[in-house]
Amino acid sequence: MKKIIAFLVFIIFAGCKNESSYEKKVLQGNAFGTTYTIQYFTASNFDVQKQIDSVLYRVNKSMSTYIYQSDISKINRGDSTLVVDALFKDVWQISEIVHKNSLGYFDPTVGSLRNLYGFGDTPYLETINDMVLDSVMALVGFNKVAIKNDGTVHKGNPNIYIDFNAVAKGYGIDCLGNMLSSYNITDYIIELGGEVLAKGKNISKNRPWTSAVEATVSQVDNREAVVYFTLQDRGLAGSGNYRKYRIDDTTGKKYVHTINPLTGLAEQNNVTSATIIAPTCALADAYATACMAMGFEKAKAMLETLKDVDGYVTYVDANQAPQSYSTKGFEALILK
Repeated sequence: MKKIIAFLVFIIFAGCKNESSYEKKVLQGNAFGTTYTIQYFTASNFDVQKQIDSVLYRVNKSMSTYIYQSDISKINRGDSTLVVDALFKDVWQISEIVHKNSLGYFDPTVGSLRNLYGFGDTPYLETINDMVLDSVMALVGFNKVAIKNDGTVHKGNPNIYIDFNAVAKGYGIDCLGNMLSSYNITDYIIELGGEVLAKGKNISKNRPWTSAVEATVSQVDNREAVVYFTLQDRGLAGSGNYRKYRIDDTTGKKYVHTINPLTGLAEQNNVTSATIIAPTCALADAYATACMAMGFEKAKAMLETLKDVDGYVTYVDANQAPQSYSTKGFEALILK
């Protein structure tokens, strides 16, 4: 049997004749270090590119750790007087929900560990031993940070590094969707870096939007789908480690980009990918990351307790054989 392991979601953009009075628009560009494609149907015109750029600017200014003058970068450098904006507060609240529901496996204070292993925005440490790891773990813990009543951020240790990269991209997609909705656009799909938000339907085909899970054996320039499914009025995000890892030049040790905030380790567990569908792309983004860190049994248990959140998880069993698991809600969306 051919070995196929699913990982990243990608959207199916099939062209066909527009049979409605609505005009189909397609926009493409760059954002958050990746690319985006936006499809929508409208009977009116407005400067959509200007609005897209405005949304992306506000999200980056609030929470991009890669922009030196962003709010989160200033907070990470020790600014305790900065009053965070509504976007920052939204992402904080989303993070609190997923942190609680994942039993701490989703944690935005994991930023110091990401930097330690070379997946952040600072140079990684050449030697990682138990002493180094213990010192960094002292900076990890969502209970060590809080937004005060005056809107400033309190950190129990000034060196705590807050990192919303596991939720901010999904949140940015939600913000783009809210912008389109504010112009009475009800049928659209946004794909940004493999994450998707779909609303309404594909008017030109008179059916729900279609997306897919990519096989991990596929190449970047030759994508292969393993599961196709419909997506309507929900967000979608996937996470996996088969492309995102680093091999230490000295020790040869492999570090994966998904880090367990409870142990501080960047090691592969039995989950190989997680694809999550949720009411918002931000929630899907965060829960996908949590599933990767939790391991299969914990991830499955969490997904079975969550309302309006569905998942498709691939993992290896005790014999290292590839397996997959779908929630009932996800299974119902798969195109047979």
